[in-house]
Amino acid sequence: MAALTLCLAGAALADGLQTAAGDPESLGFSARRLARMTSWFEEQTRRGDPSGFVVAIARDGKLAYLQPTGFADQDKKIPMRPDSIFRIGSMTKQITSVATMILVDDGKLELDAPVAQYLPELRDMQVVKKDPATGDATLIELEPARRAMTIRDLLRNTSGLVYASPDYADPGFGNAAIHALYGVRAPFRRDKTIASLITGLGTLPLLHQPGEVWEYSVGYDVLGRVIEVVSGQTFDQFLQSRLFAPLRMIDTGFHVPEDKLARLVAVPGAQPAPLTVGDVAKPQTFFSGGGGIVSTVPDFLRFCQMLLNDGELDGARILKPETVRLMTTNSLPSEMHMAGHEAGPAFGTGWGLGFAVRTNPDFSWIPGAVGSYNWQGSWGTFFSVDPAEKLILVMMMQRPEHRANGFYFNAIRRLPYAALKVPEVSTPAASTQLNPRELTEFAGRYDFGGSVSSLDRQTALLVDGNGWTGLESVVAETDGLRVLKPTNGGPAARAGVMAQDLITAIDDRSIKGLGLEAIFRRISGPFNAPIKLRIIRYDQVDPLVITFAREAVPSHSVELQVRVADGKLVVEATGAWSILDFDKGQPTPVAVRSKDEFQVESGDHTRIAFVRDAAGKVSGAVLNPGPWEQRGALGQ
Repeated sequence: MAALTLCLAGAALADGLQTAAGDPESLGFSARRLARMTSWFEEQTRRGDPSGFVVAIARDGKLAYLQPTGFADQDKKIPMRPDSIFRIGSMTKQITSVATMILVDDGKLELDAPVAQYLPELRDMQVVKKDPATGDATLIELEPARRAMTIRDLLRNTSGLVYASPDYADPGFGNAAIHALYGVRAPFRRDKTIASLITGLGTLPLLHQPGEVWEYSVGYDVLGRVIEVVSGQTFDQFLQSRLFAPLRMIDTGFHVPEDKLARLVAVPGAQPAPLTVGDVAKPQTFFSGGGGIVSTVPDFLRFCQMLLNDGELDGARILKPETVRLMTTNSLPSEMHMAGHEAGPAFGTGWGLGFAVRTNPDFSWIPGAVGSYNWQGSWGTFFSVDPAEKLILVMMMQRPEHRANGFYFNAIRRLPYAALKVPEVSTPAASTQLNPRELTEFAGRYDFGGSVSSLDRQTALLVDGNGWTGLESVVAETDGLRVLKPTNGGPAARAGVMAQDLITAIDDRSIKGLGLEAIFRRISGPFNAPIKLRIIRYDQVDPLVITFAREAVPSHSVELQVRVADGKLVVEATGAWSILDFDKGQPTPVAVRSKDEFQVESGDHTRIAFVRDAAGKVSGAVLNPGPWEQRGALGQ
């Protein structure tokens, strides 16, 4: 009942979001399966990294779940609270994109206008020339931009701008010479302003021709300065007057006032350097539109609910409905790859104007139905909005190493969908009796892909010949690509690639000095095509050469093991996640409904129907046959 109590207590904090009268089930959630989610996050806090979370779910404009877990400061044993304040990192970008589109709606800003129309410092930008055969870039030769970067390019991450090198920013944003140069000439410093950043950028070349490559960059910081110029206000003042105050986002801004510092969540094992935008305990002059904002889960819920309501909340109209739809619709061509973010239109994920967007009904890194949108922040924050289900998910934690945050983001995408109730059907009296030999026909392992709910499908995917290596958790360094952790059971790990290996060449071509975008082009390749890696390992003198084949994107997250015990059929979840009434480590007996269909007699009465092939042999299983059904195949 702890989670239910917090749902009621948290309703006031969410302000305009109304509580579900203390009963999440009235919003379509199973209380028992929501308790699974609470237990999962409690288990992570017991491990200490991170030391705490705040997780929220809203549906139909009402708060269904708000749960703080663990500590806001583990060293001082300060408990996490529903209104704890977090650095939200790149979730700042969505706030900046909304602020930009407010001015577009006002008629003061044109989406397809050159950025230089508002910031003359960025006129006549030069572009690093690339080898036409390899796509590799150096700073030796520049060429004119074929067209000017536009406001739309900044929102789409197709401006040609980049982020700085590891010495100045996030190590995931590359270490080519141009990234290092950005760090020297356009650094992020709390004692400077975004106007000074623009001055520095005006002396730098673009890495890509505008509109041709998606690359995460300083573009949202540039937008912050555009907003200042167009509105006549500092960026923080504009956000406060046009967004935070109307939405009653009372704890959101660029720094934490002294009277709220007790609610600021500590970052375990890391303290932001005093001159970076991470030092939020002091007033800022550098208002980073790409990553400088602090907020709370209740505040961000209100921001998301405004978007879900097509731009309005509690009588405050922020954006036009058609503007929200434009922002949350994929704007990238199908061939454009979102480098370094394990996504792209071919893999079911596109990018709108500030948001990652689900484009494929069967596979995507975005939770929910097609049209759902989300993003995350480097300190460990995540949100997702599913318009089809009128569902909002928000999770906040604080960790210094964001490359391992996917583990937690995977949980917040799955556990809430796994808690959605399936409409029950009447249970007929069982007239069929099956003996143990007949029950044995159904025994085996059934693979349901990555879907814990039919509303958030994650089936196996193989699109346009693209193959998977299992090398997603990596960071670019001067001498190559450092593997932080190969995907467990992935092709690279099975071939012998280990954490902390340094990849120096791919297919006999050096990757020294390349940024992530260029390296990912080398890693990409067709399904079944071999890839050869030259690796330096810390405990070996000579380099290693490891070759393996690219594979289809994996989907083995949900598995059920069916067997006969004590004359009954029992079902147990054996994959990464529990599903419906079937828990990991807890065999659940099912009662006969008909010759090939069974039902759990307690809980949420999950039905499991077995499918036979043309020869009459069992070949698969269906959970809850009907509109919410999930199909699994019998493993070999």
